[in-house]
Amino acid sequence: MADVVLALMRSFASLRRGRIWLYVLAPALFSLVLWVALAVWGLGFLVEWLLGNPPMTILIGWGVAWLATVLAYTGAWMAIFAGAYLTTSLLAAIVIMPLMLKQLAEADYRDVAPMGKDSFTAAAVNSIFASILFIVGWLLTLPLWIIPGLSLILPLLLMAWLNRRTFAYDALSMHATEVEWQSLRGQHKGSMFMLGLTMALLAHIPIIGLLVPALAALSFVHYGLETLRRSRCGAIVTIVGERE
Repeated sequence: MADVVLALMRSFASLRRGRIWLYVLAPALFSLVLWVALAVWGLGFLVEWLLGNPPMTILIGWGVAWLATVLAYTGAWMAIFAGAYLTTSLLAAIVIMPLMLKQLAEADYRDVAPMGKDSFTAAAVNSIFASILFIVGWLLTLPLWIIPGLSLILPLLLMAWLNRRTFAYDALSMHATEVEWQSLRGQHKGSMFMLGLTMALLAHIPIIGLLVPALAALSFVHYGLETLRRSRCGAIVTIVGERE
């Protein structure tokens, strides 16, 4: 847990740099404009679809149509929020993460040698695949949201998983070898999930929610590079020529 707190403290300290704020704000503003437009156009259709399918039809059959309507609107807005968060996460992972990683590596982790494959394609595929699994998980668990409490818990767990799956790999792909990545993933899986869960909790705070994916990317860069530095026992490695 101490490593998670350290990563968060360093992330907030990094916000003193103007360029980091640009990286944080850009994907959030793009997603906000996009999904507000989609909400204006498609909210009614989404609510109507939810009301016409289980479990809302079951509630209507029980004579509590008002509850079905409330839950349908809640589900529709949660879907819009999830879509906005997912869009911001993809932009943060594919576009913003490499820029953020380059700046932080040069400024704060120059002693951590880049020994990975630096594969933009692999990182993009990882992010897209994680997003697909997130959507599938969201759809499969949607009927469970009528159970009191699960409508809050399930989105948190799904977002925590998405954060860990997306940003943990992307933060280390350029610097860690395959052996190092497998080792760190095994040793720090729980802490990485806790970091992802912390970011998921912040995502539910009004106004700043859409800033969280980029902040998650920032925190996972700090977490990943610091744990990699410690795993190498602080050794400074110089790479000459191309990476293998």
